[in-house]
Amino acid sequence: MPTIVEFRAYRVALHRGRRPESALVCLTAEDGTVGWGESALLDGETWNDLARRLGPALPGLDWERPEDLGGLAALGGPRATAAVEIAAWDLWGRAHQVPVAHALGGTRTSVVTGARIPCQQHLDGLPSLVNRYIGSGQTRVTLEVRPGWDVEPLRVVRQAYPALALQIDGACSYTDSPEHLTALETLDDYGLVAIERPFAELAPHAVLQRSVHAAVAPDIGDLDALDAAISMDAGRALSLRVSRLGGLTTARSAHDRAYAAGWDVWCGGSGVFGIGKAASVALASLPGCTLPSDITEFVGGPEYLTPPLRAHGGVVAVPLTQPGLGHDIDGPRLIRLATDQLHFATR
Repeated sequence: MPTIVEFRAYRVALHRGRRPESALVCLTAEDGTVGWGESALLDGETWNDLARRLGPALPGLDWERPEDLGGLAALGGPRATAAVEIAAWDLWGRAHQVPVAHALGGTRTSVVTGARIPCQQHLDGLPSLVNRYIGSGQTRVTLEVRPGWDVEPLRVVRQAYPALALQIDGACSYTDSPEHLTALETLDDYGLVAIERPFAELAPHAVLQRSVHAAVAPDIGDLDALDAAISMDAGRALSLRVSRLGGLTTARSAHDRAYAAGWDVWCGGSGVFGIGKAASVALASLPGCTLPSDITEFVGGPEYLTPPLRAHGGVVAVPLTQPGLGHDIDGPRLIRLATDQLHFATR
């Protein structure tokens, strides 16, 4: 594999000075091949990791495949590591003229997509919002819920759409108190596909899974946590979040273990410029990704990928004829949006 001679990172927002922001990483090999990665920039630590540890470590690094970069996890948090590792997979795929989906072991030519709806201020507009996603072809909707905002919104949506596949995401806001467990069991009565991230701790997921029909999906941040969840029967579904897991290599391993355990799997995208979502499309082509994936959420603004990453009728194609992530990336336009940037190169 050609040596990486240049590392660049860009702090970019769709609207200058406003969230959401992404960290974009661009790696250049000695033969001129370029690979791009992206991760949502949710805190200052991610950018600090890129600036102080990961960026200086990349130029001149000897590697053959992206899997060889596992040691980078010791230099930064999962989001920073994921942005770098996605760029490495893209670079490797372009250098070898191989789609990342194939390199990961993907078998699907298309991925079914779903929509996520954040907690709303009012119930009145919720059915029409869900209808908009259904009209665009989405076959599954995930409602974000919190204690006190759960039963009523779910009841309203289920009443309006009796046959719609529904999931909920608790964002770790529930506890194992009897009141919260009863509330989650009540939500299960609405015919849910999955209950995602109800608790911050792993043990209550096992208690909940024994009492509900829906698949429980704990928040998994590393392979040890996944192994523990499987051994405890603390769920039956896994949301693969590339940035949460520190990159495509670990995410693929998590998929393999969950798939072998009989769990359902789906993928979530990260970032707002399409590069992170393109990585999630490649990951969602793996055979165990049986549930609709959250990879095409609309965030507004122009497209920075060619061809654009878009769902048609609730399905997004897996790019299998182009190398790397399968999209040409408009680097100059992205760079013009940068509010900060890093540059490290071999001497």
